[in-house]
Amino acid sequence: MPFTVTTWNINSVRLRIELAAKLIEAVRPDVLCLQETKCPDDAFPAKRFKQLGYEHIALNGQKGYHGVAIVSKLPFESSDIQTFCGKIDSRHISVAFGAKAGMSEPLVLHNFYVPAGGDIPDPALNPKFEHKLSFLDEMKTCEALHPKPGDRHILVGDLNVAPYENDVWSHKQLLKVVSHTPIECEKLINVQAEGNWIDIARQRIPEPEKIYTWWSYRAADWTVGDRGRRLDHIWTSQALGERIIDFTIMRDARSWERPSDHVPVTATFDT
Repeated sequence: MPFTVTTWNINSVRLRIELAAKLIEAVRPDVLCLQETKCPDDAFPAKRFKQLGYEHIALNGQKGYHGVAIVSKLPFESSDIQTFCGKIDSRHISVAFGAKAGMSEPLVLHNFYVPAGGDIPDPALNPKFEHKLSFLDEMKTCEALHPKPGDRHILVGDLNVAPYENDVWSHKQLLKVVSHTPIECEKLINVQAEGNWIDIARQRIPEPEKIYTWWSYRAADWTVGDRGRRLDHIWTSQALGERIIDFTIMRDARSWERPSDHVPVTATFDT
């Protein structure tokens, strides 16, 4: 049974709900994971998503900032929220699929929004950067993110780190820019290694090919120079590693009217 998951930092779900509808029409994922929804749960546009065929919704939102959501065509058995760094700041939600969704074996899906970390890459001077580094450290030690052999887990989201040299437009120029500093890259790679996760993008598109999912709003024309970064990720546990059917990055979404600065990333599995 094909199972398609799309992750997207939508940068305000209420502002861009019709762009979400446009994405759904184009991709038709079974599950859509959103980050930076900037929306308390009671104001989430659930009615619109249900009209689009996504009846099953798990939310962890807050007013104005952060927020994650999972909307699904398929019913899930349960949902869960993990907190990190002692903060209730709406950066994680997971759901478990099983028999109700027609799965022969359980499947757990994690959706993350890792802190951006501010502008100064020094934890002594920038509390936001300190928070980001601590968040990544806690992800590494989180037992829920350590799939056991045979566990079918998927981890997606805006992880706010471009970990490899060719995940940014200029490795040398971005070494001191938050999202690509050596300490962040090392910590994210350690999270991946500790959970024995497969980075699908780099499995399907090996280095040295460039891969980007984010382009700054500061550029008047994002296509000039193509100065992107790969901040949005889909990882899978080893049990699903040989069941990846397809992987796509919807670059064209960056040119939509009033776009997010991130674009949707999609993976399809044979479950």
